[in-house]
Amino acid sequence: MAAAATADASSYVLVGPPEARHAHAAARATDAAAPAAAATAAEATGEPFLDAMDAGFNKPAAPPATNGGGNGTKTLTEKLSPTFVSSGDPCLDFFFHVVPGTPSSTVSSLLASAWAADPPTALRLVGNLRGVRGSGKSDREGFYAAALWLHDRHPRTLALNARHVAGLGYLKDLPELLHRLAHGGKSTRTPGRKARRAAGSGGRFRTGGRKQRTEAARAGTSEERVAASLARDRGLAETAAAARRARRAESARRAVEMYNDDPAYRFLHDRTADLFAELLAEDTRKLAAGETRDLSLAAKWCPSLDSCYDRSTLLCEAVARRLFPNKSEFLPDAHYAYRARERLRKAALVPLRRALKLPEVFISEKAWGHVAYTRVASVAMKNYRGLFLKHDADRFNAYLANVKSGKKKIAAGALLPHEIVASFSDDDNTSNNAVAELQWQRMVDDMRTLGTLSSCVAVCDVSGSMYGVPMDVSVALGLLVSELSADPWRGRVITFSDAPQLHAITGDTLAEKVEFVKTMDWGMNTDFQAVFDKILEVAVDARLPPEKMVRRVLVFSDMEFDVASANPWETDYEAIVSKFAEAGYGDAVPEIVFWNLRDSKSVPVEAGQKGVALVSGFSKNLLKLFLDDGGIVSPRAVMEKAIAGKEYQELAVFD
Repeated sequence: MAAAATADASSYVLVGPPEARHAHAAARATDAAAPAAAATAAEATGEPFLDAMDAGFNKPAAPPATNGGGNGTKTLTEKLSPTFVSSGDPCLDFFFHVVPGTPSSTVSSLLASAWAADPPTALRLVGNLRGVRGSGKSDREGFYAAALWLHDRHPRTLALNARHVAGLGYLKDLPELLHRLAHGGKSTRTPGRKARRAAGSGGRFRTGGRKQRTEAARAGTSEERVAASLARDRGLAETAAAARRARRAESARRAVEMYNDDPAYRFLHDRTADLFAELLAEDTRKLAAGETRDLSLAAKWCPSLDSCYDRSTLLCEAVARRLFPNKSEFLPDAHYAYRARERLRKAALVPLRRALKLPEVFISEKAWGHVAYTRVASVAMKNYRGLFLKHDADRFNAYLANVKSGKKKIAAGALLPHEIVASFSDDDNTSNNAVAELQWQRMVDDMRTLGTLSSCVAVCDVSGSMYGVPMDVSVALGLLVSELSADPWRGRVITFSDAPQLHAITGDTLAEKVEFVKTMDWGMNTDFQAVFDKILEVAVDARLPPEKMVRRVLVFSDMEFDVASANPWETDYEAIVSKFAEAGYGDAVPEIVFWNLRDSKSVPVEAGQKGVALVSGFSKNLLKLFLDDGGIVSPRAVMEKAIAGKEYQELAVFD
């Protein structure tokens, strides 16, 4: 195999498949209410403040008075509680407000402001959105929206950071970006069959015309009916095939046109092809030398020939040209491109994928006995566990038993906490649930090796505004914090809606803990101040010294708190600080981590507020920022800590 070399962008044009060339030429000629359970009473721990919390926190309290007013730097939450318009720092606003589900237009607006204020920091925050390791947020869609903004305004910066971008997420991010650029921002992900059918019928499956079709089918002899049915099926198949051919031709035509006519797109395409070619060439050399332990995943994420990514980006042709240059001046370019693509498949992709022991290879071959379960990635394990149980139950169950006993490991790094909980609750299959249990335990164990949360408790918003995925994330992260907290706070969580409740989570397994969480009190309100009113009330009633106060409170919420302050335009945090000071606990106000889980405009504090952090997203990774014994300096300092890793410092601004 020829060594991969960076091809001169002007040395060739992509030709694509024949239908793309013909179409391109022609075109040139002419986008919840569940049963509530009372908070579980806990046994005495010997820790004065926690025992007082257990005894007194869940007692009912009278609702506070409310008021209204106005202030130029503040606004109101959706529930009319005063809040800040902005943190005062555009980069921090981007860090705090962008969460999974944030509209791309909002991502673009926030990024534009952040970039105007501090381009290097803004770029690192974009990388932090995608980061699946370290302190990254694992927000793929948010990252794609930000990357498309970068390509539009700063294309060289995006393209010249392609290698680092792939390192933050995975190599597949680059073909996905090329696809979206060529197809108006549309993803390769498509809705399922049922969703498509429902969408095509106004939300209901079509049944009209069934009577007419039945009557028509009954006409004639049985032979005639069979012949008519076969003819109808052939017609439908031919129509569908013609539509597929047309879509493929149009997709390839767009790819050729974008590459040959758009310099910014071509530059990103070339950098992507360079990276894949370089990695594949090195991996092929290692494979030939028998060095298979440290192969990259380039063969896994390089598009397969004629796959969706290949048709929409023609990336296989570009990579093949770099790996296998045309050494014959007599071979027509179109014929050479076809041969190079085939050689890419046979000489690089197929042998490397087999060497990587990718489960997809063995699944496609139905060679279930060859699946190496210890090498199955976390997301693949979640997605394929049903297939493994169906086709290779004995080996798979034996593997799970070995994981449980500690003899083998199971991957969990790329999964988000709520994804594990959701995969657990999808069905009651014992082995399926065993996968979720083991992945959750691996996640907890990996986090514990980094440290624990000292004198810390989670507050989970379970109000009506959190309905859906944000509530699932709130509960899952609350469970995780309760597992990572040091004694005596381990296993405790506070929920707040109409009234806050302190819960001692019961159960030894994830299944039992999830079942307990399902029975916790749920409501429609978000009385945030009531949580700290109860904490303060407990401390005062028990006459606890300030040093016994809980040190840190992590608040998983959408920040849309209810109005609860007696003073006009006093934010919830300002009210909490005032109440603690009046009660003699002014120096013991708990550090608060405001963890945003939903697209909203509320900002609880400003950037310089001491003892407070503003973070967001669905990932467990940001918890790592709070596993040490150091105090929280300010929201800005926590943000800077999140992007201080080497992987973010390597990102550079070029335009």
